Amino acid sequence: MAFFCFIVLTYFIGAIPSGVWIGKAFKGVDVRDYGSKNSGATNSYRVLGAKLGVAVLIMDVLKGFIPLYIASKFNLVYNDLVILGLVAILAHTFSCFISFKGGKGVATSLGVFLFLIPVITLILLAIFILVAYFTKYVSLASITAAFLLPIFTFFTHKDSYLFALSVIIAVFVIYRHKTNISRLLSGTENKFKF
Repeated sequence: MAFFCFIVLTYFIGAIPSGVWIGKAFKGVDVRDYGSKNSGATNSYRVLGAKLGVAVLIMDVLKGFIPLYIASKFNLVYNDLVILGLVAILAHTFSCFISFKGGKGVATSLGVFLFLIPVITLILLAIFILVAYFTKYVSLASITAAFLLPIFTFFTHKDSYLFALSVIIAVFVIYRHKTNISRLLSGTENKFKF
């Protein structure tokens, strides 16, 4: 029963559409009407500006981290936390608050894995930053980090649930970037201005 309650709590926290709500509250705009029409942190940064974009990013990361942190204080087993991590990421991507649509799951995945495997996640974050900085493609950085996640997890952790989560999220995030991949291949992907 307690685990079910945490699933519900995690879903509703993860489903908070940070970009949409912050955009409407501070700028009177819906980020889904502009740019890539995505509600995630990257499009929010482009549409709302650096300060609000960073605020969206932080909120999206916390949506993955906070539910797991809270649940860990109630003696849930590690595998339960892994499942809650998946719930948080799916909630962000399929938010009940915005017709079961949402972002691509990268920032919320960052929050989840920062809690579950912080050292590996920080290494992947560093790789993400380097790829994004030198190529100016956030999408390529996201795809690269997602691709490396299960590889790093496999060689550093023996937990089958964690490895399964890393594979699922890697495939999911890369799939969510399918239009970005097409634009990258055609040379039409938008570059990110830092």
